[in-house]
Amino acid sequence: MNYSKPRLQGIELKKRYGQHFLKDRTYVDRMISAVHLDNTVSVMEIGCGEGILTGAILEGPCKQLKVFEIDGQWAEHVQNKYGSDSRLHVIENNILDVYWDTLLPEAPWVLLANLPYQITFPILYLLQKNREMFLEGVIMIQEEVAQKIVKTSGRGHGYSSLYFQHYFDWKLMDKIAPEAFYPAPNVFSRLLYFKPKKVVQVIEREEEFWKFIKLCFVQPRRTFRNNLAQSHFDIEKLDEQTLKKRAEQLSMEEFLQVWQLLIA
Repeated sequence: MNYSKPRLQGIELKKRYGQHFLKDRTYVDRMISAVHLDNTVSVMEIGCGEGILTGAILEGPCKQLKVFEIDGQWAEHVQNKYGSDSRLHVIENNILDVYWDTLLPEAPWVLLANLPYQITFPILYLLQKNREMFLEGVIMIQEEVAQKIVKTSGRGHGYSSLYFQHYFDWKLMDKIAPEAFYPAPNVFSRLLYFKPKKVVQVIEREEEFWKFIKLCFVQPRRTFRNNLAQSHFDIEKLDEQTLKKRAEQLSMEEFLQVWQLLIA
């Protein structure tokens, strides 16, 4: 039996890169309409694939469009297809290997990207680290991950929710069925709008705080007492009611109150 590998434009799609290419223009237009683009704004795209989003961005105004594509065949394809537009710069590189500091002089940036599922969180952490250079953006990610990021309590609410909500405002947009992609993934996707917060609340001993949050969610369904029992924190500083709670029940403000008690 012949199990042929999926191809587009005569190019074999590579599973190791998580290549699921959007084919429904409706969602591309939704991404672009959710942000403000003009001739002063630089646009970043991560993973152009066959260029459906690239071409749509170039139909409107922008200062430049910088595309990072790990697959040399697709980088060449998009360069050949849209390279006559001087605003387009296709960079054949893994976005995780890029020195984002080099992008700062060309800010402000808007990010529009269909992110590969397997590197979504590494990219989000890079986005957080370099958030000052971004105005806003729309990313397409796995539905489950998008829901986790926007959760404020209950099951699924955790370190990722607290961390990324602390630095960004998020808004769920369209839910996208697997059939909108080729080849179809096994999960639903979601468009997720973000905007870096202009004012970020200062956290005392911030690096330690985020380690503490990770510790609280080691076993999300366990109580504070159980998760912190083997830690160096003096949990006797916390009242019995707090110690009986599970981490997923607490808001960011409540975590900050607990933190202040523990480091006092």
